[in-house]
Amino acid sequence: MNGNFEIALQLLGIGMLTVFLILFLVVFLGNIIIRFVNRFIPPVETKTSRTNVVQPAISTGKMAAIVAAVQAVTEGKGKVVNV
Repeated sequence: MNGNFEIALQLLGIGMLTVFLILFLVVFLGNIIIRFVNRFIPPVETKTSRTNVVQPAISTGKMAAIVAAVQAVTEGKGKVVNV
């Protein structure tokens, strides 16, 4: 029984280490890809002009609620630029 318990603990340790290393690689490579894309690939401009798009008016109550929600979630660090 003692030998089986040691083997089980070894397998547990190896499995947890493997999962940790794979998750580390995913996060590390994801961050590298994000930095590369943000630095070297320019944003794509759409063909439609913003002046041609008609946006429905948002009531002042809804706008105040949106601004209050953003401030509450970001603890005052966020700013509503476009709705």
